[in-house]
Amino acid sequence: MSRIGKKPINIPSTADVEINGRLVRVKGPKGELERKIRPEIGIKKEGESLQLTIEKETKKSKAFLGLERSLVANMVHGVTEGFEKKLELHGVGYRARTEGRTLVIEVGFSHPVKMDPPEDVSVEVEKGKIKVSGIEKAKVGEVAAKIRAVRPPEPYKGKGIRYEGEEIIRKEGKKAVGTE
Repeated sequence: MSRIGKKPINIPSTADVEINGRLVRVKGPKGELERKIRPEIGIKKEGESLQLTIEKETKKSKAFLGLERSLVANMVHGVTEGFEKKLELHGVGYRARTEGRTLVIEVGFSHPVKMDPPEDVSVEVEKGKIKVSGIEKAKVGEVAAKIRAVRPPEPYKGKGIRYEGEEIIRKEGKKAVGTE
């Protein structure tokens, strides 16, 4: 059986979890999320924790148990603390700013790139860093990946948009051949 799926999900005092059949609704200080869990998986609220179990044995039910447990745990974490990803701009003249909800990125193209994040994801810019935050882990990661894809870091000079703390493996440039 899945080791991740066996672990109970602790519910903080600030979160409220409702289970209605297969629908799980989590409310917290940052917002509200809901999700239908797979029919092979059962969920029970036991005091201040949630426990997921396998209801119907199939070939993939063990994998789905771990997946559903992680997704529900991310919902609880998202509505209580939220998720955030930080990106850094590296390069001369590379900058970003926000105009209302729109993110405007200038990274060496002939035109600025404008991006509109989804309603439940917020984007902030300060001193060459872009902070993407929200309550859904998947949406925060997707928006951060789309921003990074505008100008991914290149291996020779390291210019581009990268995640905070991301290591870029640098390549050696061409060497001049001496003539005798």
